[in-house]
Amino acid sequence: MKRLVFQEKISTRREHHREMFLCKFTYLSYNIVSPESLGLVPATVFVLVSILGFILISDEGFKYQARDTAALLSICLIILLGFVDDVIDLPWRYKLIIPPIASIPLLVTYSGSTIILLPKLVRPFLGKTLDLGFLYYIYMGMLSVFCSNSINIYAGINGLEVGQSIIIGLSVIVHNIIELWIGADEITVTLHFFSLTIITIYLAVILCLFKYNKYPSKVFVGDTFCYFSGMVLAVVGILGHFSKTLLLFFIPQVLNFLISVPQLFKFIPCPRHRLPKYNQETKQLECVKNHLTLINAFLFVKGPTSEENTCTYLLLFQVACCGFGFFVRYGLGSYFF
Repeated sequence: MKRLVFQEKISTRREHHREMFLCKFTYLSYNIVSPESLGLVPATVFVLVSILGFILISDEGFKYQARDTAALLSICLIILLGFVDDVIDLPWRYKLIIPPIASIPLLVTYSGSTIILLPKLVRPFLGKTLDLGFLYYIYMGMLSVFCSNSINIYAGINGLEVGQSIIIGLSVIVHNIIELWIGADEITVTLHFFSLTIITIYLAVILCLFKYNKYPSKVFVGDTFCYFSGMVLAVVGILGHFSKTLLLFFIPQVLNFLISVPQLFKFIPCPRHRLPKYNQETKQLECVKNHLTLINAFLFVKGPTSEENTCTYLLLFQVACCGFGFFVRYGLGSYFF
């Protein structure tokens, strides 16, 4: 059987497992098939521009050059593995292996501290700080797994994957600007400037993609984009030393994961695509109760809603959660740490 990747027909043996995305109904009625895996285009542009940027602006020592190289290598690996997934449709058990493999260069060159600041409530028992040692590297590897797959499973309607990535990217930019404005020390400034450089290029390329992926979508981003987007965010969070703050911007993705746990861990049957139902008569999305996702939870509460409005409401929820994340980080943080 055939499917389109960059308008080229590619044979796959797993095509019978793939369900039709909701937004394709509109185009199928006009016998138009949209190209898939277009996430590869902004990902490739991002890598090329990043390489050029590092060549032009980098006058730092070997340690920082190794950091930059490792960051781009991890992103390149995840792009390659994501495109392989798009072409041959890897089973979920293999998708969990992809991000740890791609994060190896990142973890090998990580030279930051493995000491964490403990909450005030436990300091009388454990002290002010705790050195996690090798466990911190495991945490960073798991963070790359979560960031990549959390975007991948919180998807399926026009513009949601790219839209949530744009909002998280903007939140990271604001966080970096705040930290640069505070300017605690030279190392902190260097780390956040690096993060700001990466995330600005990332945001520029995905904004272009959003123009074509928003409702009604003319292209589909594929798993390549989800892996690429998640790895970029993980890279800036890890190398910028604000991984805990980054997780505050992933609140909807964390909620979606928690809702999905019974199906992800096979406690109950898990279909390959857990999308809501598209009612062709009303042109609205309807909740499928045995598809445990945040999208279906929203439709269960709100009722049948058009695909465009569903995406809009979910992105507004993402904005609200990122705002709450800033409140926790800069408002409540001093009370707990």
